[in-house]
Formats: sequence, C-alpha cells, structure tokens
Amino acid sequence: MKKANKISILGAGNVGATIAYTLTLEGLASEIVLVDINKDKAKGEALDIIQCTALCPSVNIYSGEYSDLEGSDIVIVTLGCARKPGQSRIDLAQGNVNIIKSVMPQAVKYAPNAIYVAVSNPVDIITYTILKTTGLPENHVFGSGTLLDSARLREIIGTHLDVNPKHIHAYVLGEHGDSSMVPWSLTSIGGIPMNVYIDSIRKNKADLTSIDHDMTVETVHKAGGEIIKLKGATFYAIAVAATTICRTILHDADSVLPLSGMLHGEYGYSDVCLSVPFVLNRDGLVNSVTPPLSDEEMKKFSASADMLKDTLSQITI
Repeated sequence: MKKANKISILGAGNVGATIAYTLTLEGLASEIVLVDINKDKAKGEALDIIQCTALCPSVNIYSGEYSDLEGSDIVIVTLGCARKPGQSRIDLAQGNVNIIKSVMPQAVKYAPNAIYVAVSNPVDIITYTILKTTGLPENHVFGSGTLLDSARLREIIGTHLDVNPKHIHAYVLGEHGDSSMVPWSLTSIGGIPMNVYIDSIRKNKADLTSIDHDMTVETVHKAGGEIIKLKGATFYAIAVAATTICRTILHDADSVLPLSGMLHGEYGYSDVCLSVPFVLNRDGLVNSVTPPLSDEEMKKFSASADMLKDTLSQITI
C-alpha cells in the first residue's frame, strides 16, 4: 500500500507558515512538519493551523527537528533572511547561502530521497548552492523560480484584456528578479497568439489597447518590492506557487512550469540555475523545454543568465 504524503518545511516564518496553511487547505499531505531554529514560532504556527482541521482536510501538522524530516516526499526550503524594502534578492545572496550550507547536510541526512523545492531568495543562487553542497540528484532539487513572476504576468495581462488569467499562457524566464525577461513571442490567450487575439477582439472593442511590453515587465519586476514596501513581506502568492509545485509532484501531473533548475546547454548555458520551462512530475524535473526565442529575446535571456553567472563567481559556496 502506498504511504501517505509527507511534506516538510524548513523555516516557519511568514512564507513557511503560509505554505503550511495553504497545503492544509488543499489537503495535499497527511503529514506536515515545520522545522525552525525558533522552536516556539514553529510550534505556535503548527498549533494555529491544526486547530482548523475539523473544518478542512485532516492533516497531522507539527513542529519538529531535522530528524523528523525522515520519510518526507517533499522538503520545502524557506530558510534565510527576508528581503527588506529597497533590497534586491541578490543583496541577500552570501548571507542566505551561508545559512543553507550550514543546515542542508542535516536535512539531507534524514531525507536523502525527498524532492527539495527552494523558495528562499535569491532562489536561483540558493538552488545552485543546495545542488553543489549536498550531492542530491539534479532532478530532485529545483527552485520556485519564475513561477510566481509568470503568475503575476498572467494576472496583469488578464486584467488588461478582461480575460481569466488561467486561460493565458505567458512565461517569465531567467532570474527570479530584476533581470528576468518575458518571451512575448510565446504568449497566447486560449491557445491563440496574443497579437492575433487582440486584433480579433478589437472588432467589438475598438478602444482595446495593446499590451505595453516594457511597462508590463517593469511592473512584474517591481511587484514583490511594492508589496514589501506596503506591508513588509510577501507570502500569499508564493505560498500558492509552492503549493502548485507540490500538487504537480504528488499528482504526478507532468505539468510544464517555469522553474529554476540546473542548465546543461539550454540556450547555450550550463552550470547555472535559472528558470526555463521544465516538465515536472513525481520524479521531479524530468525534462527541460527550450522553445525558440527571437534574437531580441535571446539577448535579454543571455543578460539575465550572465548576471547570475557573475553573481555566482562572487559568492563563496
């Protein structure tokens, strides 16, 4: 008989706790473990969530030690310092890399077969660090990458065109950060190229304007920082993104998602983690997808990849 699903979360701060709450509401796991250096915080979050289980899917959620990771199907990594107003994700790099280097061996000791999903920022650097310091298989280690950025992009496009974002296919690729790029040539609405869709809708909506590409990309880049400025942290949307990743894995869904994984020649880049479309299922990352980019799009993707390579060269891993 197949065992029940177990998900462990490293870090019980805003992001880790909200992921645990979102996973509970979805009923994706029968067991959720919260591990944090602040044991009272982890215990309090677990108690707060478990008290709602009479009204939602049942789950055994508790705070624990690294030894409690044993048997985990998925380990979600949210450890590290959060971004402060005006601070870029890259500004966090060395400090959070040091945290990851110190704790990951303990996690891997007890959960060597789990799939590790990095959410901590800068997520591309953290994903690379986990791979380089643990020896885990590459298909079992990846970051949430630009899944959230792509969701933000789809929401912006949907609002502009009065279309449900679920029917918009659009990617943000590259770094999860200010150098990310949008391959507009791949964007479609209900399977219809976006420019064709807009031209068609204009027959009955003459005042419909085209998407301002530069302004939209800027809005995506600034989205997280704007929320941090207004309320101090972002955690709802990333929690849903992390839950989507877990659902895809546990349901063996073979979904195509923009995630941060190790590249091996994709678009000419290797030995760097950044987001391209990957096929994800119960085995983790099973394949990358490299749809053709225009010359201008390739320049922007290369700029993002080069920036990450340069950052890695300045960090001690």
